Amino acid sequence: MSIDTDGRLRDRPRDLRQLLLRCLLAWVLAWPLTVAAAPELPRFLAGAEAAALYPGADRIEPPRADGVPVARALRGDELLGYLFLTSDLVGTIGYSGKPIHVLVGLDPAAVIRSVQLVEHSEPIVLVGIPEARIRKVTEGYVGFDIAAYARNHDQERRQVDIVTGATVTVMVIDDTLLRAAIKVARELRLGGLEPTTQAAGPRAVLDPDRPFASSDWTGLIADGSMQRLLLTVDDINRAFDASGSTAAAERPEPGPPTDLFIDLYAGLASVPGIGRNALGEREYANLEASLAPGQHALVIAGRGRFSFKGSGYVRGGIFDRIQLSQGDNVFRFHDYQHKRLRRIEAAGAPEFDDVDVFRIPEEVAFDPAAPWRLELLVGRGVGPTTKVFQTFELRYQLPESYVRYETPPPVAASAGRAEEAPLWQRIWKSKTVDIAVMVVALGVLTLIFFFQEWLTRRPRLTQRVRVAYLLFTLFWLGLYANAQLSVVNVMTVFNALLTGFSWDYFLMEPLIFILWGGVAASLLFWGRGVFCGWLCPFGALQELLNRLAKRLRIPQWRVPWGLHERLWTVKYIVFLVLFGVSLHSLATAEHLAEVEPFKTAIILKFVREWPFVLFALATLAVGLFVERAYCRYLCPLGAALAIPGRLRMFEWLKRYHDCGTRCQICANGCMVQAIHPEGPINPNECLYCLHCQELYFDEQQCPVMVKRRERREHKAELSARMTAGLESRAAATRNEPTATEAEGQR
Repeated sequence: MSIDTDGRLRDRPRDLRQLLLRCLLAWVLAWPLTVAAAPELPRFLAGAEAAALYPGADRIEPPRADGVPVARALRGDELLGYLFLTSDLVGTIGYSGKPIHVLVGLDPAAVIRSVQLVEHSEPIVLVGIPEARIRKVTEGYVGFDIAAYARNHDQERRQVDIVTGATVTVMVIDDTLLRAAIKVARELRLGGLEPTTQAAGPRAVLDPDRPFASSDWTGLIADGSMQRLLLTVDDINRAFDASGSTAAAERPEPGPPTDLFIDLYAGLASVPGIGRNALGEREYANLEASLAPGQHALVIAGRGRFSFKGSGYVRGGIFDRIQLSQGDNVFRFHDYQHKRLRRIEAAGAPEFDDVDVFRIPEEVAFDPAAPWRLELLVGRGVGPTTKVFQTFELRYQLPESYVRYETPPPVAASAGRAEEAPLWQRIWKSKTVDIAVMVVALGVLTLIFFFQEWLTRRPRLTQRVRVAYLLFTLFWLGLYANAQLSVVNVMTVFNALLTGFSWDYFLMEPLIFILWGGVAASLLFWGRGVFCGWLCPFGALQELLNRLAKRLRIPQWRVPWGLHERLWTVKYIVFLVLFGVSLHSLATAEHLAEVEPFKTAIILKFVREWPFVLFALATLAVGLFVERAYCRYLCPLGAALAIPGRLRMFEWLKRYHDCGTRCQICANGCMVQAIHPEGPINPNECLYCLHCQELYFDEQQCPVMVKRRERREHKAELSARMTAGLESRAAATRNEPTATEAEGQR
């Protein structure tokens, strides 16, 4: 086997080629599975002792395929209780965007008998916070009476044992554990609970025909359209005094007791009579256009020393101080579901510190005519890493003037849900705009590559297009959409193939799904460079910073070729180590995958423990002097993509026979030194920046093009001389002055 000057393999055996193409096809077909799949309950039951899963049990019967995904725990022939995985019943999505899997044991009286945190991918817990602290919280649910809670949780407040630094993670576990347990208890009629049905008789529903009536702020408060939660410093201090925590009681909120802690208002912005008055006509029209049929939204306004927004949505996209609760459903808002406003438009409204609109997702079973609660979580530090939390409720009931009563036939809630579209379809529908942007962006990139010859003949336009696309990748794809791919996705493919996977869960992340599909297809055409050079937000950040460094005249270091060629191998070693560890323990591999600074810089936006921030900043700092240094030498994702990318089926980058032998202009100009001194382009390292193609057509720098230009100019000069000579002879024949002589005479 040999390699020609353009880097392609020659004389490749046919059997080897077929084998490689089959491997590539298998990789491409398996690629969409690389997002961690939702595990199934039998996986966690297999090989475990029954008593370790449910106290006193000697055997576990797996769930029936046609029923609720619940296993039965038995001692002999005696039924002790039931085991279920929360992620089989409700969406347990945390910071990571992946499920949090909790195995729960429930007895026939609907009392929790066992709780195990079996699997998660939470970055807040994987780094810095001991997992034992989270497990201690989950084990604290043993003995909890689900039946009593289901009957009374609308009237009673429940305090959650929060782990400082993992507030959202613990609250998501609490919400989903209780919701899943209630669902199982109702479906199996445990503890006297019955499946939820619609009550017969008159039922309140939103009246869509109510005429709009203009109202000022006082009117919105008076008729209950906007409802209020007012807390003073004294209210907060008394609540923590009654919490039972001596440490919390000894650290009262400073200031006079009558000082305002928070003045919080909430209302249904999707109801025209409320939204048009509170938001104004223009903002209400914008909101109405963004809502799907039947979807609703809240407007929340607050002022005082405490903000209802918190900082969770900055770190991980979740508002960790508020949640919406209605019946058995509890929902926490994400940053992409909210919009910040400047003020309440109703006349007479006070000035608020925060005014925000929150869209309730379509998949949430929200009834605008039924009561709901906005729960506010207030924390108080009682130590360097410890907090105590209290929950306060703003209770809301839509005013009678906005509803009408009708008498529908009784329908079981479970039957109603069965007729709904799958959750992933509703999520795709709710993200139509983002999906359209992603598809258009991939389409534009495809056009750039297919018409690269036309583009690269215009170097200035090429650079403008590239910078614009890198800015889009960094700010929209990365910082806004959080669509940063990771080597963890690659490592999970074999785990998914061995343990089974759920397409429904994978499809719940439409942008990731579309991006992986685009990357998989691009490997056939262009190799690794499509993602690494154009679609990686962290790579875009490195390149943009390096461009800025060059403008500031920061010196650039060129790594000697011998050292550079050997440093290439480091990223492959890193990937192989991670991949090998993942075969033994995917969780351990996820810990080690912190060698990728993507999560710190892009997903968590540097709001993280200082060692991770320091590592991310260090990689960016090196990139100021050595362009794309991390991509070249350390990135395991780049190595993973380079392996199938080497088998691409087309050669798009053009080279001359003189490249490398007589000229090193392209090699010296390559930003990642992917061009061998002898001329070939290494497809494993090429980021497809197209700079070499700009030089390929450059008539001022490329020696081949310079010679062609000189020959063309020489031919044009000879042609001009011949034309002038012919004109001279013709004029002499006619005894007429030539054009030059005529001009002289004039």
